[in-house]
Amino acid sequence: MKSETDLAIRLLEREREIAELRREVEAWRAEFGRLPIRPDGNFTTISGRNVEPIYTPVDLVDTLGGDGLLPGRFPYTRGIHPTMYRGKLWTMRQFAGFGTAHDTNARYKFLLEHGQTGLSVAFDFPTLMGYDSDHPRSEGEVGKCGVAISSLADMETLFEGIPLDRVSTSMTINGPAAMLFCFYVAAAERQGVDVATLQGTVQNDMLKEYQAQHAWIYPVERALKIIVDMFEWAGQHTPKWNTISISGYHIREAGATAAQELAFTLANGFSYIEHGMARGLAVDSFAPRLSFFWDVHNDFFEEIAKMRAARRIWARHLRDRYGARDERSWKMRFHCQTAGVSLTAQQPLNNVARVAYQAMAAVLGGAQSLHTNALDETLALPTEESVRVALRTQQILAYETGVANTADPLGGSYFVEALTDTMEREAEGLFAEIEAQGGVVAAIEKGWFQRQIAASASRFQDEVDSGRRLVVGVNAFEETESAAPLEILKIGEEADRTQRARLAALRSTRDNDQVERALASLRQAATEDRNVIPAMLDCARAYATLYEIRHALESIYGAYQEPVFF
Repeated sequence: MKSETDLAIRLLEREREIAELRREVEAWRAEFGRLPIRPDGNFTTISGRNVEPIYTPVDLVDTLGGDGLLPGRFPYTRGIHPTMYRGKLWTMRQFAGFGTAHDTNARYKFLLEHGQTGLSVAFDFPTLMGYDSDHPRSEGEVGKCGVAISSLADMETLFEGIPLDRVSTSMTINGPAAMLFCFYVAAAERQGVDVATLQGTVQNDMLKEYQAQHAWIYPVERALKIIVDMFEWAGQHTPKWNTISISGYHIREAGATAAQELAFTLANGFSYIEHGMARGLAVDSFAPRLSFFWDVHNDFFEEIAKMRAARRIWARHLRDRYGARDERSWKMRFHCQTAGVSLTAQQPLNNVARVAYQAMAAVLGGAQSLHTNALDETLALPTEESVRVALRTQQILAYETGVANTADPLGGSYFVEALTDTMEREAEGLFAEIEAQGGVVAAIEKGWFQRQIAASASRFQDEVDSGRRLVVGVNAFEETESAAPLEILKIGEEADRTQRARLAALRSTRDNDQVERALASLRQAATEDRNVIPAMLDCARAYATLYEIRHALESIYGAYQEPVFF
C-alpha cells in the first residue's frame, strides 16, 4: 500500500512539474514570441512541417518512445545493435556502373583498392527494363546510365577477379530483379563459391515502381508472386542474401515528403509481409532478410527522426500485428543514399557540402550501409575523382568526427524525440488512409499514391519558384559569372557496339536447344503457378539472355499497363 501511495505522490509531483514548465514556456513565448525574426527564414521542414522556436520536456509528455531507451532493445528507436558503430562501422558503398561489364569491373577494383567495403551495381536503362542490349528499344541507351548486363556472360565479366564469397553486393534492379539475381547466383557457381555464403541485396521492390518510378514489367499481383518466390527460394539456398530492399528512396526522389516516404515505404513492407504469409511462409522464415533503403534529404533533423521512427514502427508492427517472434524480424536494417534530387547543376561544388551533411544525418539515424552521391552526378555518371571525394566523405565521417563513438548521439534531444514521435503519428495516420483505399495494391490501381506524391512535389517546387524556400546557388547566392565547367564522364557508342558483338557471339556458341528447353520449363512453371526461381536459374545457367527470360514470363503473366490517373 505504501509503495502505491509513494507512486501516486511521485506522479502528482510530475504532473505539477510539467504544468509549471508549461506555464514557463507560455510565459517565454508571450515575452519573446513577438521579437523580430529573420525575413529570409522559412521555419518549416522540407516536408512543410512547422518547427517550433523551442522544444522542452513538455513536448515529450505523450512520447511514443516507451521502452526504447537503449540501443539493441525493442523497439530499437536508438539502433538495432547494442554497440552500433563501436562494434562495426556502416558499409561504405558507391553506386557504380557504366558502359560494358568490363568497364565497370575496372571501376569496382578501383573502389575496393581505395577502401570501399561493399559494391553497388547501377544498371543501364535497357537492363532496368529487362531488354537485351541489341533489342530495338535499347538503341542509344546501352551503358549510358549504368552497366549493360544481358546474360550470365556479362555478369561473369562484371565480377571477374572479385571473389563473390568475400564482398557484399547491392544490385539496384526491380522489374527483372529475379533474373539478375539468378545471373549473380550462377556467376558465383562458376567461381566455385558456395551460394549459401553470398551476401548482399537485390532491390526487387516492385510496389514503389508502380507508385513512383515506373520500371515495371508484369501486372502488380504477378510481380508480387515472383517476389514471394524469391523469399521462398532464397530462404532455403542463400540465407545471408537480402531478397528485397524496400525503397523509400525513389518515392522521395519523386517528390514525396519525409512522412510520406516513411509511411508509403513501411506500408509496402507490410504488404510484402502479408503476401509472404498468404503463401504459407512463416513470417520469421523471411522477414529477417527484408531490408530497407532510405533517402537522406537536406533537412538534417527530419531525416534523423524519420529513421528513428521507422525502426520503432517496423518493430512494433512485426511483433504485435504479424506475430513475429524472432528478434531479427523486428530489427529494421537499412541502407541510405544521399538525395540525388537535392544535387544542383548550378555551383556543383556545393554538392560536396550537401552530401556531407546528409551523410552525417544517415549515420546519426543509425544506417547499416551508406552511399554518398558524387558532386557531378546531377550532370553525368561520376568521374573517378568525384567518386573518390564521395568515398573520402564517408571515411572522414567515420574516423575523424567522433559520430561513431556512441549510439544515437541525438537521443534525448527534445527536438529530435518530439519530431520522432510526430513522424510516427503522421505515418500511422497515413496507414489508415491507405487502408481506407483498400490497401496498397488497390491504392496503386486507383492512382492514390501517385496523386499524393505529385501534390507534394508541386508544393515543394512552388516554394522554390516563389523564393519561400532557398536553394543555394539556384534561387539564392547565384553566381554572376560562369564557373569553369567540370570534367564529366561521357559514355560513347562503343558499349553498344561491344554488347551487340558479345550477344551475337553468345547466341552462336551456346547450346540453343538447351536454352529453349530451359525457357519452356520456365513457361511451364509459370503456367502451373509454381515457384519460378529454380527454372529461371536453369535459364541463366544455360546462358539465356535477359529479354528471353523476361519474354518467356510475359507470355504467361502478361504486361502491366498503367491507367491514366491525372
